[in-house]
Amino acid sequence: MNQRFFIALLPPDSIQDEVRQIQYDFEARYSSKATLKAPPHITLIPPFELSSDRLNPLQIELEKFAKTYSPFTINLSGFAAFPPRVIYLDVVPNPVLPNLYVDIAATLVNTLGIIDPYASRPFVPHMTVAFRDLTSENFELAWTEFRDRQINFEFEAINLTLLAHDEQKWNVLSNFSLKSAEELP
Repeated sequence: MNQRFFIALLPPDSIQDEVRQIQYDFEARYSSKATLKAPPHITLIPPFELSSDRLNPLQIELEKFAKTYSPFTINLSGFAAFPPRVIYLDVVPNPVLPNLYVDIAATLVNTLGIIDPYASRPFVPHMTVAFRDLTSENFELAWTEFRDRQINFEFEAINLTLLAHDEQKWNVLSNFSLKSAEELP
């Protein structure tokens, strides 16, 4: 049986709580609640399907892969958009993130045949606050309000997170710790 998964970076609970409040605001004011089906996150590998017999090899590979990267700082600053439906917290450019994406995508293709379904698109790290159920009219209203709003978060990315879909929402299945200071050469 196949299940849907995706791989992401999750901020600490305190930032997730604040981002969740923004998402609740979008739900209440702009009828956009799709983002509430997953914890606030930065997607690395978007949803893909995998049979249950391949889950353990995936987790083993992610555990190994995570140890090839050290924790790093992520800054979120302001809002940005993919018109006409998506509004997100913008990730300040960071040299680690594009390399992390390229490396994890290559590892998954080469070891497990898992292909990023959006690999032809540029990788734009972001934390979504409203998307597919945001109408174009509500997008315009919300974007007018949020495009100049200042917001800043900073956190240390310490894990890769594997999320699984339960037919209702996305749940954290596993966290894979990035290389700790003790593991550095």
